[in-house]
Amino acid sequence: MNAEYIKVIATNKKARHNYQIESDYEAGIVLVGTEVKSIREGRVSFQDAYADIKNGEIFLRQLHISPYKYSFNCNHDSVRTRKLLLHRYEIKKLWGKIKERGYTLVPLKIYFKNEKIKVQLGLGKGKKLFDKRQSIKKKDMKRDLDRERKKSSY
Repeated sequence: MNAEYIKVIATNKKARHNYQIESDYEAGIVLVGTEVKSIREGRVSFQDAYADIKNGEIFLRQLHISPYKYSFNCNHDSVRTRKLLLHRYEIKKLWGKIKERGYTLVPLKIYFKNEKIKVQLGLGKGKKLFDKRQSIKKKDMKRDLDRERKKSSY
């Protein structure tokens, strides 16, 4: 009877356009109080955000969490480096793929899961311009096909 409550706060729409995501991981994130309050308001931006591994720990860099507007003197830095919480074996596995095969860790979304804030990380390779054009072409063809199906059903 453990029903999970998941509420998505923000998604990184550019990630799947710029990267070919092969697998994803769920990580906890270390935050201060004003950051949690800003995230509850949905004041998060993924522009240029990425994850990095240093000394066996994983960090989220360039994630912009706007300052909490009701806090005056004890607000947080909006783009500070934040530690992510993963199991050691997951970090070792990710580190190996990043170093050997040229993968990148990209945050895909931030969400609440049972009152805890989680980050979904995607392990992927950057797409070339040709791949991006193909993805757009496939999406357009699918949209046109769906329109035709909808017209024919009436």
